[in-house]
Amino acid sequence: MKSIKQFALGTAVALGVGFSGAMTTAVQAEDANYVPLLTYRTGPYAGSGIHIANGMHDYLQMLNERDGGIGGVKLALEECETGYNAQKGVECYEATKGKGALVYNPYSTGITLQLIPKAGVDKIPVLSMGYGLSAAAVGSTFPWIFNVPDTYWDGASVVIKYIGEQEGGLENLKGKKIGYIFLDAGYGREPLPLLEQLAEKYGFELLQYPVPGAEMQNQSSQWLNVRRDRPDYMVMWGWGAMNPTAVKEAVKIRFPMDKFIGVWWSAGDDDASAGGEGAKGYKALNFSGVGADFPALDDIKKHVVDAGKSSTDASSIGSTLYNRGVLNSVIIAEGIRTAQELTGKKVITGEDMRLGLEALNLDEARLAELGLKGFAHPMKVTCEDHAGSHPVFIQEWDGKKWRQASDWIEPMTDVVRPLLEAAAAEYAEKNAPWPARTEPCPN
Repeated sequence: MKSIKQFALGTAVALGVGFSGAMTTAVQAEDANYVPLLTYRTGPYAGSGIHIANGMHDYLQMLNERDGGIGGVKLALEECETGYNAQKGVECYEATKGKGALVYNPYSTGITLQLIPKAGVDKIPVLSMGYGLSAAAVGSTFPWIFNVPDTYWDGASVVIKYIGEQEGGLENLKGKKIGYIFLDAGYGREPLPLLEQLAEKYGFELLQYPVPGAEMQNQSSQWLNVRRDRPDYMVMWGWGAMNPTAVKEAVKIRFPMDKFIGVWWSAGDDDASAGGEGAKGYKALNFSGVGADFPALDDIKKHVVDAGKSSTDASSIGSTLYNRGVLNSVIIAEGIRTAQELTGKKVITGEDMRLGLEALNLDEARLAELGLKGFAHPMKVTCEDHAGSHPVFIQEWDGKKWRQASDWIEPMTDVVRPLLEAAAAEYAEKNAPWPARTEPCPN
């Protein structure tokens, strides 16, 4: 791996961009499909970002090692360190887009918002899986952006729906207090329009507890306010160091953990375990597999981790965020495969990849064929809907590990979709002249 690291570091010096040498695959040829991975293995978000980065890399590397790539063509993988910083993310994008990049996975709402206007100009799609701009689900306005399988507004609607079920019906939310503790950034503020509308509709009081990025590990004031306000439920939109800190603080003030629910990015194993035995009962949304009992993960361990072609600790395979990274790369890989089938080409372009993502159809049979039966809910993308409002489930921490604690729960599509369409129209108006869609629809 020494020559790979030298190549990556040399590029970083030349361009002023931080490439992750240890996870860069030396396949930079015209007969490869190039997939840059924007990751963050350093900084306050590294505790979450490392697991995501490992899962993304390992699945794609497994396809290289086991299958020779996709459709007989190797994948060229290259990581670029963003530190979860929007400016660095844009620098990584600019440094790699000219290498034949097929798709970008920003893994930051802030970076995603910066890349949205660039995607259609550069003809490279952005896959912000379950994050980013919720309105980007409207494919007629955002043909180059994909946030399958769900938007943050879908997730927020599922949380409120679930809380309503615990109270015997949504009508019983009237007069309740629901606290919302969130990273005070684009990510944490993204669900607020929907939560505020649902609060008005169902009559509950939404209490907001923003956490500045610089104060993620010092939340004592927010949780003192929680203890004072005594909300009936707490909902968390956290990431990185914010999550374990919040769990520890909730335990400290003896907030009932069975009424504390995180979004799917607040569902890491390290997040929950930080609270020790007191965190038992903490819940979070999820849309990817729980545990390591999947044939595809066995193949990752055999062909990549045990073979020394990854920096992943084998014990982390099957953890929530590792599996999330795997699912992200499943979507990438299936987008490439679908694009190859649609175009008849083995080495594809970003424009081809957009077609492949827009025709994505991960049904139960295909998931089983991939060795991932039950790993995700079947998902399908259409030209109009780039997210799909797919079901998610609640998982619960039992003190040592996560377990699935609910069936799949459908988002409130009847509420969410009209809001998405209105938000997409508002975005286009604010960013006029926003181009009308001319891209062909593969469906």
